[in-house]
Amino acid sequence: MAPKRQNLEPDDVTTPLRAPEAPTKGVTSGVSSRRGDAVFSLLSRGSGILVLIIMGAIGLFLLWKAIPALRVNSANFLTSSEWFPDDSPATFGIAALAFGTLISSIIAMLIAVPIGLGVALYTAHYAPKRIAPTLGYVVDLLAAVPSIIFGLWGLQVLMPNTVDLWKWLDDHLGFIPIFQNSEDIYTRSIAIASVVLAIMILPTVTAISREVFAQVPTGHIEAALALGATRWETMRTAVFPFSRPGMVSASMLGLGRALGETIAVALILSATFRINLQITEPGGNTFAANIALKWNEAGTIGLGALIASGLVLYVITFAVNMAARLVIERRRDFSGAN
Repeated sequence: MAPKRQNLEPDDVTTPLRAPEAPTKGVTSGVSSRRGDAVFSLLSRGSGILVLIIMGAIGLFLLWKAIPALRVNSANFLTSSEWFPDDSPATFGIAALAFGTLISSIIAMLIAVPIGLGVALYTAHYAPKRIAPTLGYVVDLLAAVPSIIFGLWGLQVLMPNTVDLWKWLDDHLGFIPIFQNSEDIYTRSIAIASVVLAIMILPTVTAISREVFAQVPTGHIEAALALGATRWETMRTAVFPFSRPGMVSASMLGLGRALGETIAVALILSATFRINLQITEPGGNTFAANIALKWNEAGTIGLGALIASGLVLYVITFAVNMAARLVIERRRDFSGAN
């Protein structure tokens, strides 16, 4: 007798109900990641806006404090070289201060930038591996030296030991106005202050440039060498184009420190308010040094005049940084391509 066949019709088959599946771990982490990105973006944008607000607030504060002094000033603030803000009538201008600040910073840059770039290039691509880190540490240590130490060194060591150099420049290159010295005095000059500023900004230029040189892709260097380029041609065609934005940034940061340096310059210069192209003669003044020297003895109008000069320095520094930023934006990819 054949076994009885079970009836398995579709209606008799029941499909069990499934509970909804829980979100997978990947989906959860994706949602959390997107939320974290949104928070980070908000914080970054807020930080950038906060910096702009602070910068604007500083500028408005300086302008607000400077307006009363500018209203009673009887001289042209931009073209006058006199500085008698507490006299009656008040007379003051920033022409001499602007000249001293710019000329000392430019000379310091002319000295520090080539040396700094050379040291950075040697440390990154020429020095043996055992020497390069030590040399880098020694240069970086200069950045930790306080400004007053540089000023005292310039006053006590550099100034008396460079008199013969300035005399030689006067004797052999005196036909160039900046090297002439009609007073036959070679101390407390813009030239000495510029050398001190150059030494102070040297570690900034060197450290940033060294890091940029070290980031040049090895493939760029190897390709240049494979094509038969010499070491210098390799640096010129492969390293410098890639590193140009970083070199500009390093130079501008150094310039910013030179423009705002106070104590070292105040110790060296014999502050005078005149425009003199003969940089080896005594005299000269800068915005920052004048503020440091005159602040304690200034009256109400004098304080406003000093703040007004600080506002001009603020604008100059801002303009320098904006110009540097424009240069960097043209080559933002650091690839050496225009």
